[in-house]
Amino acid sequence: KNQTRINEFILLGFSCGLQIQTLLYLVFLFTYTVTVIENAIIIFVVKRNIHLQKPMYYFLGNLSFLEIWYVSVTLPRLLFGFWSPSMTISFSSCMTQLYFFISLMCTECVLLAVMAYDRYLAVCHPLHYPAIMTHKLCFQLSTLSWAGGFSISLVKVSFISRLTFCGPHVINHFFCDISPVLNLSCTDMSLAETVDFVLALVILLIPLLIIVFSYCCILSTILCMPSIQGRRKAFSTCTSHFTVVIIFFSATLFMYARPRRIHPFNLNKIVSVFYAVFTPALNPLIYCLRNKEVKEILRKIIS
Repeated sequence: KNQTRINEFILLGFSCGLQIQTLLYLVFLFTYTVTVIENAIIIFVVKRNIHLQKPMYYFLGNLSFLEIWYVSVTLPRLLFGFWSPSMTISFSSCMTQLYFFISLMCTECVLLAVMAYDRYLAVCHPLHYPAIMTHKLCFQLSTLSWAGGFSISLVKVSFISRLTFCGPHVINHFFCDISPVLNLSCTDMSLAETVDFVLALVILLIPLLIIVFSYCCILSTILCMPSIQGRRKAFSTCTSHFTVVIIFFSATLFMYARPRRIHPFNLNKIVSVFYAVFTPALNPLIYCLRNKEVKEILRKIIS
């Protein structure tokens, strides 16, 4: 009761020397620019090329659109903070950033599960695939991904925003993430922490179970194929997605499906840089380098 409620936070970001800060600024600026350009190219190629009007590329376009906003939630403010004397952020802006970041992350969880289901139908039920995976179903599944991600995040952030923050008002992170914000609360946060932990398990584990089940069926079907060429072709359609799944879920499970006070914030920042900055830049490369159709179309466009 004797403490004063604070209305803004200070994001520490990366506190280091001028030379290292300049290097980090250039690295993050380059990564942000490359990420936006890569994903915009994928959206353009998928949208304009008739040969890519397939469910797999429709979902890939959704993923690329998501990745552009994913990095745009955190990186512009981080880049501005490198040259700002104090990187302050208001309480409402912090909650807004937290909401959109978690919403996009939850949406990506569901979208990756939808893409795994699409690969399952394509490999395990190829004859029925065109009849099942129609344009209508693709639209419904993508809408479910976005609506589910933003709805769950709304519940999580609403519980966090009701907490009282009395100080210190310094967040040892480069954006408003759940763990650093929760630990600044001066009121009982057990309910908000429990709700956040349970919903994190739901939004992570249910899509992960769908992905694991889908790939178990895919692997079983591939092993039963008589020709080696058929196995390679079926396996090549799934490797890009499977690689992205491993990278994304390994980082997010480490960060969000655990109690809040296990790991120090400096480690949180390192892991956050990996999945919030570098992963969105790697995903388009993974899909393009492993996909013959996309590579061929990009060669034609360049030439």
